Amino acid sequence: MSNTEFVPEALEKSSTLKPLELYIFMDPLNSQCWELQAIIRKLQIEYGHYFSMQIVLSTKLTNLNSIGKTSIIDTNNLSHPVLASVAVKAAELQGKRAGNRFLHKLQEYLLLKTKDVSCYSILLEIAGEAELDQEEFKRDFHSVHTAKAFQCDLQITREMEVSEVPSIVFFNECIEDEGVKVSGLYPYSVYQTILQEMLGTDSLNKQNPPSLDELFSKYSTLATKEIASIYNISEQTAERELKKQMLQQKLERFSLAEDTLWKLK
Repeated sequence: MSNTEFVPEALEKSSTLKPLELYIFMDPLNSQCWELQAIIRKLQIEYGHYFSMQIVLSTKLTNLNSIGKTSIIDTNNLSHPVLASVAVKAAELQGKRAGNRFLHKLQEYLLLKTKDVSCYSILLEIAGEAELDQEEFKRDFHSVHTAKAFQCDLQITREMEVSEVPSIVFFNECIEDEGVKVSGLYPYSVYQTILQEMLGTDSLNKQNPPSLDELFSKYSTLATKEIASIYNISEQTAERELKKQMLQQKLERFSLAEDTLWKLK
């Protein structure tokens, strides 16, 4: 397949009951990473029984080199592109669900509120909105545990030779086998094909999507295009159904330049 690369040495992984493991490399400030998120959500809904996944935060080393010139601990006014990734790792110390809530809220602040999510004070605000323990988040943000977690992500990025975000590396159950690396953003069908090839099957067992209410209970903010893709309907049909939910006071509607976002009230 022309749009895949093979990782020269597979990273040793923890055992899993699912036959595939996906390492998803992203930078919270990269707009294409949020586009990939929509693809990942659909993959989880349809084929999540085949794979587990790990989010790996990847930031340009030039950004990291400059952060040492400033003290994170002594100021709430610090702003730096790497801080959003550090904050996600700090949030994850309160649990995987807490980390996911923080990441979703960060997306809302970035896309809906157009706030500067590279600013420490804004990240504290997001932690509160994500219902995290803010005092614990502050301590974790400055802790050696968060620093090590973030350094681990950067080490994984180097070992898998990932030089572009977003990227996904697919591994099967055999750690001796090479992984398949997909750098950049591709149509959904490309990722489907890779799953199928790595599982060695002619067809995948696709799960049906949940109800709209269940979908929004899991992902509080979704785009019209994303919902249309999940349910395999037209954007016009999706818009009509979402407007019904809005009239029932279940959803809020936000118009962006290229799409419309819907947020659970």
